[in-house]
Amino acid sequence: MTPFKKLFLLTILAGACQLTVRSQTTTKGKTVLLDYYYNNETKKGKDGKSFRYHYTWEDTTWSGYSGWGNMFRQLGASTQSLETAPTTANLQNASVYIIVDPDTEKETPKPNFIQPQDIKAITSWVKKGGVLVLLANDSGNCEFTHLNMLAKKFGVRFKEDRYNLVFNDQFEQGALKVPADHAILKTAKKVFIKELSTLELKKPAMAVFQDKGNIIMSVTPFGKGTVLCIGDPWIYNEYIGGKKLPDDFENPKAAADLARWLLEKAR
Repeated sequence: MTPFKKLFLLTILAGACQLTVRSQTTTKGKTVLLDYYYNNETKKGKDGKSFRYHYTWEDTTWSGYSGWGNMFRQLGASTQSLETAPTTANLQNASVYIIVDPDTEKETPKPNFIQPQDIKAITSWVKKGGVLVLLANDSGNCEFTHLNMLAKKFGVRFKEDRYNLVFNDQFEQGALKVPADHAILKTAKKVFIKELSTLELKKPAMAVFQDKGNIIMSVTPFGKGTVLCIGDPWIYNEYIGGKKLPDDFENPKAAADLARWLLEKAR
């Protein structure tokens, strides 16, 4: 990406954040922790050195979460990353913990898979009041076997399908109408989510967003905490900044709504 394009993207993202994020006292002083251990993709830059990218706070290109990170920070939270496996100690100060698109062997030579001891640490943290976010991907682009071992603890299974297929730039194929008076996406009415994994639920998991009988988003109350699941990384920079989507799609509003809801749920 050229310096001009990067500056343009940052300007657009900042503008979107200003328009969609309203600071609330209930969201301040909390920490949003983004996993960099299960999602650990790297590529080489022009200097030949490898660097981390893809769904990270620092990635300001289309593939990054820098825009969403800005929204959390404007709400008064701090954003941090976790480059090691989760433990009781390193989750202790987190309010929200986000795991997105765990790597397959196709994406990373030696991927870090979610292990039983990781699941024990995460479930214990949620039970004490943590807010866990699991964002998967479509079949072939996410490591589901171990992710589903974790999700199962909260009554969720990612079905490993590819719902809402979109061909080229036919964006309407990926359109989803947000139900009226939605408890989480309070300001967004129409969003773009393509080629996602839909969900299969068991109690206490609850469907909070469905499309034609397919479960798009779920929430599980678990002890004092909460777990939210969606089968796609969907609010990365490509779809909340710039002019990628037609104007009637409201992914920036949805990203801000989700950030606000997560922080309000967090301890």
